[in-house]
Amino acid sequence: MTIKKQSPEELLGLNKFTVDEGEPHIILDKAICAHCKEKPCLIVCPAVLYTLKNGEINFEYAGCLECGTCRIVCKKKGIKQWKHPRGTFGVAFRYG
Repeated sequence: MTIKKQSPEELLGLNKFTVDEGEPHIILDKAICAHCKEKPCLIVCPAVLYTLKNGEINFEYAGCLECGTCRIVCKKKGIKQWKHPRGTFGVAFRYG
């Protein structure tokens, strides 16, 4: 029997996300983020949800794995709110 190893993208694709359009669980202070030189959030997010466009940090919470890594590495306190989504919203891990 051969077991096929799945890529991180394939494994992430198995998760189910219920997005709370009315209440994002992570909110950035883009004024603080603009002064951050290191921008560690671009590197550490396992779902690659932080992007840099025209010098501005953007975050798409719809695919968030709720791991909290971004909150821990953000030394400038650019994440002004981080909480788990309201009940029935967020990620449902389906494998692993």
